[in-house]
Amino acid sequence: MFFPFLAAIVGFSLMFMSILLANAQGVMKSRFGEWALVCDTPPGASSEQCALVQNVVAEDRQEMGLSVVVLRTADRKSELLRVLAPLGVLLPNGLGLYIDDKEIGNAFFTRCFNDGCYAEVVLEEKLLTALKSGKTATFIVFQTPEEGIGIPIELEGFTDGFAQLP
Repeated sequence: MFFPFLAAIVGFSLMFMSILLANAQGVMKSRFGEWALVCDTPPGASSEQCALVQNVVAEDRQEMGLSVVVLRTADRKSELLRVLAPLGVLLPNGLGLYIDDKEIGNAFFTRCFNDGCYAEVVLEEKLLTALKSGKTATFIVFQTPEEGIGIPIELEGFTDGFAQLP
């Protein structure tokens, strides 16, 4: 009974990671720690657009992965933090964020597609400073109202990668 369950988890994990990789269209220009600078020229765009990307999977829940994306808007006037969580997360609780064990806040999920559900916030100066100076960010997703799952991401390299966003 354990082996079919394990096989299902491994299969789901591989499927989820392939979806994440398929969504990371473009060319990886460089790496900054666990962060990748990925660039592409979308159809209809006048210039190349780049994003800082990190894909992670919860250590104890291989079916629970996140894709964390930081990008500058096309008009170059603001930066966004966008997180893709898998389908099945509890939407009303939103996405929690802690940086170095300090609660930063929550973001609501804005929409869901076949590849998962998206939460997005404008990277205001206070949040940007916390990301640049922190060591670990932990995103909290919920599968039930009581069950929050913390998924850590490494912030090493974030400052250097962010500086390279065009």
